[in-house]
Amino acid sequence: MSDNKVVVIGGGYAGALAANRLRMRADVDVTLVNPRPEFVERVRLHQFAAGTGQVIVNYGTLLGEGVRLVVDSAVRIDIVARTVLLASGRTLDYDYLIYAVGSTATIPPSVPGAAEFAYGVAEFESARRLRARLEELPPDAPVTVVGGGLTGIETAAELAEQGRAVTLVCGRSLAPSFSPSGRRAVARWLSRHGVAVLEDVMVGEVRPDALVFAGGAAQTSALTVWAGGFGVPGLAAASGLQTDGLGRLLTDETLTSVDDDRIVAAGDAAAPSGRPLRMSCYAAGPLGAQAADTVLSRIAGTEPAVINLAFSGACVSLGRRMAVRQIARKDDTAMNAYVGGRMGAVIKEFTCKFAVTRIRREAGRPGSAMWLKGGPRLEQSAPSIRGS
Repeated sequence: MSDNKVVVIGGGYAGALAANRLRMRADVDVTLVNPRPEFVERVRLHQFAAGTGQVIVNYGTLLGEGVRLVVDSAVRIDIVARTVLLASGRTLDYDYLIYAVGSTATIPPSVPGAAEFAYGVAEFESARRLRARLEELPPDAPVTVVGGGLTGIETAAELAEQGRAVTLVCGRSLAPSFSPSGRRAVARWLSRHGVAVLEDVMVGEVRPDALVFAGGAAQTSALTVWAGGFGVPGLAAASGLQTDGLGRLLTDETLTSVDDDRIVAAGDAAAPSGRPLRMSCYAAGPLGAQAADTVLSRIAGTEPAVINLAFSGACVSLGRRMAVRQIARKDDTAMNAYVGGRMGAVIKEFTCKFAVTRIRREAGRPGSAMWLKGGPRLEQSAPSIRGS
């Protein structure tokens, strides 16, 4: 038996990488808890919804030898007993815990009809429902995408490239995190592909076949896609841990919980010093590595390093052949410079692939992982990637 049990909650970009990195020490027993049996490439969900790409990757190709995958959901962390209660009723003991629950899409209950009639795109289950609805919809049926951020832009662009009639409702502005020149490049592409972009327009109500704006005007919409914001799971707050206003776990600069030095956070659900980084795949990988290193330092009895993550920009895909790569300063503020066109698309695709490749590299020997799903361990060697 290993001396140190580490439970990683969440098998996304941060959690999967952290689980693999923890294997640097032979005396660490790693268990990864995730509600799905496969890894989901969330940065490609807009492609999956539009039917232009796949997002499922078999964990057997990602997790290193010795990492156990428990397909279940964590419902409570007991910091006194050092246990994790799972939805199945099982409990897992831990010496250290990495909190990598990620983020969730939010459809505001304050907008009448949004929860009932709008389709999400930022999670696998919602993207699958959207994909099924799009397959039923006539090609000329009007589609509305709500949200002027990168997820909304990518979804609108993917559908417009297929020839669909798309309206993008931005709320305030298009691509607000981009520079003026970057926003203009995105706007030009959308205009050329027939996307009607509505800025400074808020949604007041969603109906099955229409959208009502805050001023009372209505617009026909056979399908409304909501891409207007992110939240985080409530596990930390439900477990009595301190969180920020959004529910992210409050940590110090080593990603250690301010309540318990046995709990370390990573990814979208971490709020180091109350100043969380941008929710992104870009930050998730480095934060997952940092969280693992913090745990390994504590096991070794050494002082963990503080966060030293510098941003270089963000990228938004515009269909399958174009993208805009916004250049940013280290503090993630946009510079008035970007890379567009096909080169932008090359950079975007490289970034998406690298996020998964880095997880595999941390595994050391991909293709072999131990599995656990409410029963005995199963060995699975060299499984294939499969889509849905």
